[in-house]
Amino acid sequence: VDAKFKTFGCGSAIASSSLATEWVKGKSVDEAMTIQNTEIVEELSLPPVKIHCSVLAEDAIKAAINDYKNRNQSKTD
Repeated sequence: VDAKFKTFGCGSAIASSSLATEWVKGKSVDEAMTIQNTEIVEELSLPPVKIHCSVLAEDAIKAAINDYKNRNQSKTD
């Protein structure tokens, strides 16, 4: 998997997105789907008030992968 991101938000949102992007690079799609926000929280030591930023990063990864799968599935049908 290769990845990049664009986000508008606080430093925690940017850091979460950046970390998630780095983590998915070089992984298979299945491996990338296993990334969880709790891992991002732990790695960045996010305070409870910023946990939602890690959830956004996880959700973005999963949404991007699902979009990728949907686009490529239609090519094989």
